[in-house]
Amino acid sequence: MHLRYLVAFLIAALTWANTADAQVPFLSSGATAEITLSLPEPLTTESANALISRLSDSEVRALLLDQLNTQAEKIVSDDAAGNEVFLYHATSGAWQSVVIPIKRLPDLFSGQARAFTQFYETIGGAIGLLQLLGYMALVFAIGALFEIVFRRATRGWHILPPADPDNTTLRETLQLLAQRLTTQVVAVVIFVVAARTAGQLLIPEMFLATVKLVGIYMIGFPRLMLAFAFFFFAPMNPEYRLLNVATPAARAFCFHQFWIAMLLGFSGAIQIFNANNGIPPGLTRLAFWLNLGLHIYLVILFWRYRKDGVEMMRGADPDVTPTEERAAQLYPYANIAIIITVWWIINIVVSYGNFELLATAPHYKTMILLMFAPAMDTAIRGLVRHLTPAMTGEGPVAERAYYASKRSYIRIGRVVIFAIVVLSIADFWGMSATAIAAAGVGAQLAANVIEFLIIMSIGYLLYEAVSLFVNRKLAAEQTAAGYMPDEQQVGGDGGGAGGSRLSTVLPLILLVARIFIVTLFLLLGLSNIGVDTTPLLAGASIVGLAIGFGAQKLVTDVVSGIFFLVDDAFRVGEYVTVEDTMGTVEKISIRSMQLRHHKGPIHTIPYGEIPKITNFSRDWVIMKLRFTVPFNTDPNKIKKIFKKIGQDLLVLEEFKDDFLQPFKSQGVLEIDDVGMVFRGKFMAKPGSQFTIRKEIFSRVNAAFAENGLEFARREVRVALPPMEGVKLTEEDKQAISAAATQSVQELKAEDGAAQNNKR
Repeated sequence: MHLRYLVAFLIAALTWANTADAQVPFLSSGATAEITLSLPEPLTTESANALISRLSDSEVRALLLDQLNTQAEKIVSDDAAGNEVFLYHATSGAWQSVVIPIKRLPDLFSGQARAFTQFYETIGGAIGLLQLLGYMALVFAIGALFEIVFRRATRGWHILPPADPDNTTLRETLQLLAQRLTTQVVAVVIFVVAARTAGQLLIPEMFLATVKLVGIYMIGFPRLMLAFAFFFFAPMNPEYRLLNVATPAARAFCFHQFWIAMLLGFSGAIQIFNANNGIPPGLTRLAFWLNLGLHIYLVILFWRYRKDGVEMMRGADPDVTPTEERAAQLYPYANIAIIITVWWIINIVVSYGNFELLATAPHYKTMILLMFAPAMDTAIRGLVRHLTPAMTGEGPVAERAYYASKRSYIRIGRVVIFAIVVLSIADFWGMSATAIAAAGVGAQLAANVIEFLIIMSIGYLLYEAVSLFVNRKLAAEQTAAGYMPDEQQVGGDGGGAGGSRLSTVLPLILLVARIFIVTLFLLLGLSNIGVDTTPLLAGASIVGLAIGFGAQKLVTDVVSGIFFLVDDAFRVGEYVTVEDTMGTVEKISIRSMQLRHHKGPIHTIPYGEIPKITNFSRDWVIMKLRFTVPFNTDPNKIKKIFKKIGQDLLVLEEFKDDFLQPFKSQGVLEIDDVGMVFRGKFMAKPGSQFTIRKEIFSRVNAAFAENGLEFARREVRVALPPMEGVKLTEEDKQAISAAATQSVQELKAEDGAAQNNKR
């Protein structure tokens, strides 16, 4: 019984949207003939319960299956029909929106003539027309008088003083430009308000609407747009110009922006005028021709000034990347493509007959926003150039960090602009799910795409913010440690001091953070547009399980590396030895480290294969040197020489900050078959010991020569048995000398091999 009640409820829900009666075939229990059953009308829960109570379980299942199939077929049919309708309106329907105004071109002239005739008769003929012109001149003169009074009172605000662009800050420039813009906007508002007030007091009611149209649409709006053009282009004051445009082009852009605004104002005014005089917009299709004229005007404008557009997009910043250069070159052509695309979208919307969607002019707003978005990008670069914090420290690392910070700020600004553009366009077109669905232009897809772009923008902002923070910290650590990447020499002695612990760990933290941010926001974005991310997560779990079983060595390397970093066993730049491999830590990753040998080769060692690591670059290093002198050398004399050399090096500017203990003698270490072995030692900071050792060798050699001392040399003595009456010839002596020389060479070869094995 519970099954029957559940099925009854489902049938009622599924068939609620069906307006036609359904004929449902089913087989009764134990019957072989098909029986047709009509669902009760109206279908309610009670009638469904009554129907189900008379049916068997098999009949209920058949009925439910049939209703599910019917509903699925209806959904598929609706989706297919919706796609076909959208494709029609995007192609043939939009083309018809172009063809129809051309066919109705005679109606344009006749309809416009009827509108003017109706207006002419309404105002009383020629006398009324003259009165209208007189009233216009009167109220506009009153408005101009009030504006002149205001401009005289604020003369110092709207006139920019001469300035030196090299000594004027961005804040001062913006402050003066904003002051002039505010003055100009207030002046226009005063003109409109004064003229409107005078019109309401002086003009008869039948003339008032027309005067308002002319004052607001044909005078006020174009002047406002001109004020904003003066703010960005400063045609008379190049030292205050925000955009990188030559003076002739700046003046031309201001001129054309005024006439574009005039055309827009005339378009709005004439349509209101026609509606007030009994001519509906769809009759003459005047809006189509005005809109077409505006788009053609813009295409010609961007084509004519394409070189100036490239310079404006490139900006005045000398640090222009190749990508920014290509974007600047494409800027005029991209604007032309945007203009044509927006014009075609308008025709699509008109094809749907949704004129209400165009009532607030979203197409013009969208076009203006998209065309000036690259200019906003140029403004972002200019702001970053002036507002980026000063470089911290000196040297190549600080310079690279400063440049990287500038690029990060620029990318963040671009993402903010992108988000503003997307949200603004969505607001222009009323892109809520219900509004776009009512317009019939694929609402769900558009809304989901916008939300996806917003999620990706937030993720990218977080990505750049984390990268900027970590890179600035890393640069500060490297600069404080004196890291000079341009001065790193291949084939040096090695053994340099490493960086800080933070500078070693930060690159790994940045890598993990970036991977986490990309993965998280990509999954959020895909889930938002309807992609089922459950299989992706399941696949990631399977991959993780496979790694756990099939790549245990990789897991061992990663875990070992984590513990090495936690123990602070090594840092980037330190000189270490891993078993028989030695070198400077050049790079660390999640699973391995790279050692640069002092002769040049790079050794990559997985963390899991490191049984023991010896670090030669922590805190201090002791260097012990051996000197072999003849047996008859005075030890005290050598001690005095070593002591003097150590004292001289302590005051030497090049080495005084590197010594922790001065160079001094440790006396006779041993006596071998060559001579006495003296040993000297010193303690220094890691990284400087080899340079100090070279200097000590040089000074010891010079001091020995100055004091008449020599180093012991290895000699080979040939002892011959007593040979009375035997006299060696020259040939015998040469043979003996050759044998001795061969022995010496063999000994040297053995010593060289032993030294190589030690290294």
